[in-house]
Order: sequence, then C-alpha cells, then structure tokens
Amino acid sequence: MKVLIVSGFLGAGKTTFIKELIRKSKKDLVIMENEYGEVGIDGDILREEASGLSASSSPLPKKPDIRELTEGCICCSGKSDFASSVLTISNSLDPEYLIVEPTGVGMLSNVINNILQISYEHISLLSPVAIVDAYSFDRYMREYREIFSDQIRSAGQVIFSKADPSYEAEKERLYSEVRKLNASCKILFEHYSSMGEEWWEALLSTALSGERIKSLPSSPPSLNSFSLGNIQLSSPVEAIMLMEDIIRGNYGNICRSKGTIMAGDELLRYDVASERYSITAADTGTENTSKAVFIGKDINKNELRKLLLKDYKRQTKIRPGF
Repeated sequence: MKVLIVSGFLGAGKTTFIKELIRKSKKDLVIMENEYGEVGIDGDILREEASGLSASSSPLPKKPDIRELTEGCICCSGKSDFASSVLTISNSLDPEYLIVEPTGVGMLSNVINNILQISYEHISLLSPVAIVDAYSFDRYMREYREIFSDQIRSAGQVIFSKADPSYEAEKERLYSEVRKLNASCKILFEHYSSMGEEWWEALLSTALSGERIKSLPSSPPSLNSFSLGNIQLSSPVEAIMLMEDIIRGNYGNICRSKGTIMAGDELLRYDVASERYSITAADTGTENTSKAVFIGKDINKNELRKLLLKDYKRQTKIRPGF
C-alpha cells in the first residue's frame, strides 16, 4: 500500500485537489480524512464526488472508500490511533493507495514521521504534496509561520491552487519564497486540472526519496491479485450467488479465485477457475479462518469488501478516543 499525504493550510483546496485525483486516477484508492472537530464535512463532499462515478464504465475511476478520523489531529495527540488505523486499512482493505488528508493546522513533518514508524515492505510513503493558496501566502507566513512553513519545507511537491493570470507578476517572488524553505521540491503554478495523465501517474509513483518507483508485478503481466481475510456471508445460498456473480464478471474480470468462507454457521471451501466453480465443506479441524484470493483484471475491490467484510461500511467513521 502506497501512502500519499495531501497537506495544506486551512482553505488551501486539499479536498478539491483530491476530488480531481479521484476523477483522473484509475487506481484502487482509500481516502483518510482528518478533520479537527466532531463533524466531518470533507468526507461527505468526497463521497458525493465518488457517487457520481459509474462503476460499469471501465474508463472511469473506481469508487474510492472514504474514512474519517475526527476529534483529533493525526500529527499530535492522535498519532497512535492514526498509525493503528493505517495498519487496519492495510491489513483489512489492502488498497493500492491510501490518500491521507491531514487537518489544515497539522504539521506535515509529524504526519510523515508517524507513517515512517509503521512503514515496511507493504506500506511505503510517497513524496508528499502541499497545496498552497497563493492569495493567502504572505498572511499565513506572518500569522501561522511555524505550521505553514513546515508544510512547505516537508513537501516533495508544492502545488499552488489559487494562482490566476493576475498573479503572473507574483510567481517569481512566490517561487523564491518557497525555495528559501525547500530547495529541492517541485513547484507547480499551472492549475493541476490541466495536467496530463503522465503528471498524475508520477504523483502516485514517486517515493519519499524523490525516486520514481518501478513497477515490478509479481503476478503475470496485466493481472492483479487481491486478498481478504475473515470473510463472511449469511448463508451457503449467498456463497453460490457470489460464485455466479464472479463468473459473470460482476466483480471485474476475475479469472481465478479460491479460499474458505464462513457462510452462516458453515465453513466452505470454494474454487473458481474461468467459468467454473466448486463449493465443498471445509475441514474445520485444520482450517479455522476464512480467507480468499482473487486474481484478474479491473477487480472491483470495494464491492467485494462491502460484501465479504461484515464490519466494513463505506461511510465508517473511525473515532479515536482522547
């Protein structure tokens, strides 16, 4: 799971940027919102964006899952809950990408360090982004310098979100101001909505070190694998319906799937190959957990999660205790 942090001060346009990322990306995304307060607003906005995407149209991106962390800042007191939530998402949902949007008053350097504490071969941190409002740059540098400068200093790419033609004369000065804080980051003044596919691909394939991540698929070319554990259905009939849906392509072009699944009170072993499937009773003496693997193209991971993970809800709010 690759983690992209999209930071930026209050009102910079982080959520709008992520909406565009949803539109432009064809990746398997889970989005974690950190809103400092009891009510999450941005998560609802992103869900509205996601709900407009047609799951049946392959050129359109897959609907992302939205998770919210409220009542705390992931860069300070909530860091243990944040780390736990990232690990939970990695282990239970196994997305290709986790997009983290910290609260606007968060220290980006602390968020990076919190993720580095739990990074290993399956969780890697991408080069973070800082969204900057050109109109408010000078004010934020005066009034909130510690937070604002930390976001710029810690970013791998600084993206100006609200720079229009009237700011042409200011761009050179703003460029110089950013360079004083961060000598190596990329700086984008052109609006990101006009950027091509290659730019968005680079955003999702540049490591924290700044190096491009080379794709080395472990599956055969063009095939992807996806696994789930602790899966459950309400009855054996639902298991049969799942098999039928898989071979009909309702969860993507799955050419192979196998595993064990709890169906009501019964543990079943199943096997799907091409357009055939089999279901048998599993040996509960040797197998006491349910798990499955799916191999194919354009696998609809979120729909499988919703069906098979009973504690999974698209609009779950993870509320850490403080």
